[in-house]
Amino acid sequence: MSALAAPAAVMLPAPRPSADDADAAVVLPELFVAEASQWLSTSAGRIAGEGYSWMQAVHWVAGSGLYRPRRHRSHGPRSFGPTTVRVAQELAKLFPCRPGIDYLVRRTGLSERSVEYHLGMLREAGLLVWIVKGTRVSGGPAQASEFARMIPVEFDAALGIRTVQRDQDAPAYTRAASGLAESGRALMAKLARKASRKVRRPRSKRPPKAPVNGPEQRLVAPISGETRCTPMQVGSSGSSSAGTTSFPSESKLASGARKSPTPKKSKAKASGRRKLNVVGRRFQLARELTQELDWLRGCSVPRIAWVARNVADAGWTVTDVRGWLHLRGEAARVRRGSGLLAVLLTGAETALDTPEKRAGAVEQWRGAQEEARRHRIQQVRARTERYEGDWEPPASPAVRREVEGAFAQVRDAATGGRRQDNGDVADDRDLGQEPGEQELAELRATAAGELMGGETRLIRLLDPEMALRVFGERMVARADQLEAASLSSLTTMGRP
Repeated sequence: MSALAAPAAVMLPAPRPSADDADAAVVLPELFVAEASQWLSTSAGRIAGEGYSWMQAVHWVAGSGLYRPRRHRSHGPRSFGPTTVRVAQELAKLFPCRPGIDYLVRRTGLSERSVEYHLGMLREAGLLVWIVKGTRVSGGPAQASEFARMIPVEFDAALGIRTVQRDQDAPAYTRAASGLAESGRALMAKLARKASRKVRRPRSKRPPKAPVNGPEQRLVAPISGETRCTPMQVGSSGSSSAGTTSFPSESKLASGARKSPTPKKSKAKASGRRKLNVVGRRFQLARELTQELDWLRGCSVPRIAWVARNVADAGWTVTDVRGWLHLRGEAARVRRGSGLLAVLLTGAETALDTPEKRAGAVEQWRGAQEEARRHRIQQVRARTERYEGDWEPPASPAVRREVEGAFAQVRDAATGGRRQDNGDVADDRDLGQEPGEQELAELRATAAGELMGGETRLIRLLDPEMALRVFGERMVARADQLEAASLSSLTTMGRP
C-alpha cells in the first residue's frame, strides 16, 4: 500500500470540510460481507455502472488493507493481491457477468480451486454478489452463476462520493453517484490510472544461465541498453556483426555429429504418456475396481481410491485385489460397497506383502473361477439331458393321474375330440373327468415343494396355457425366475 493511498483509504474525510472540523476523521470498519448478504437483494452496496468504475473499487480494496482473507478462513490465499485483480479484470469485460469456472481457468491460467477462492474473496469484499447461483447436476451440464459487480459503501465513504436515488420505488442498490469530495479527487485519479492498466500474469523467475568461461564470453554476451541490429530497428550497433560471430568449442565438434533440431522425448514419459504418481495410481485402481466388481458399480471413484490407498501404494493390481477378496470371502448381500471394501481390505497389504504371495492368491481365485465354470456346464448339461431324455412319471399316484389326464386333454384337443387307443392312458374313466379340487391341491403342493428345492420339472411338463390354469401365474412366474437364475454364473441351483 502506497503512502498516498493509506491515509485516504483508512480515514474517512468529511464531504464538505469546514474550519471547525478540518482535522476530523472517522476510522473505517473492517471490510467483510457475510454469506447471507452476498446476494443482490440483500447487498448494501450499489451496482457499478461499467467495468471501469468497478475496477477502481477493486484497486481500492486491494490497496486499503481493510479486507484480509485469513481473518475469516484458515485456507486459501493470504491477501487480496494481483491474482484477485486479474480475475476481476476478466469479470469486468463480461456483460452480463456470467462466467464459468472453466472459462476463468482458461483465461487466467489458474487452477479451478484457485478461481473459486478468488471469486469468494470478491464476494466477501462486497465487490461481487450473486444474481443466480449456478448448479452442478451429476450427469448433466453445469450452469454458470450470474454475478452483479458492486461498489461497497466503504468505498463511497472513504472517497467522499455522494450518491442519489433517482427512483424512489427502485431498490437501494440502484442508486448512482452524484458528486465527489475534494479530498478524494487525488485518490480517485490514482485509482483511475490503475484501472486503465492491465495486470498481467507474473513471469516465472528462472535463474540466469551460467556464463561461458574463456575468451568467447566477451563475444557472445547479450547486448543490454544498446540498439539492436535487426531489420526492424532503425539504428545499428557500434560493432560489426561479422566480427562478433562466436563458434562452438572443439570439444563439442569432436564427434562430428550435429545436434538434431527435433526435441528428445522426456524419459519420464513412457510411450508418450505421463507416468502416474501415487495419487494417480490410487485413482486408476479405484476406477478398475468399480468396473470389475459388480457390487462396486455406482460407487464414488475418489472414495474407493481413499479406501484402497494402502494396497495401491503397495503396487497391487485389480487382479491382486480380486485374489485377496477370494481368500477373504465376499458377502452375499451388499448395502454399502465402499464400506464393505474397507473391511475386506483391512490388513491385506500386510498379509500378502510379497509378489509371490499375491500370485498364489490369484492362482487360487482363477482355479475357483474355472471350477465354477465347469460346474455350470455340468448343470446345463444335466438339465438338457433331463428335458430331452425319457420322462420319468411322478412317484405320487394322484399326481401321476393328474398329469396323465392333462396329457389326454392335450391329445384330445389336437385330434379334434377323437380318442386314440394307443396305450398312453391306462384308465378311460380318468380321461373324461376333470381333476377335482383335492387332486389339484395335491398337485400344486407337490409343485411348490419342487420350487423350494429349485426344481421346475412338474410345471414344465405342461404347456404354458395349461400350466397357468393348473398352477396359477404366481408359481409359473417363480419357475421362470428360477430358470433365469440358473443361467447366471453367480448362482448355483439344486439340492445339496
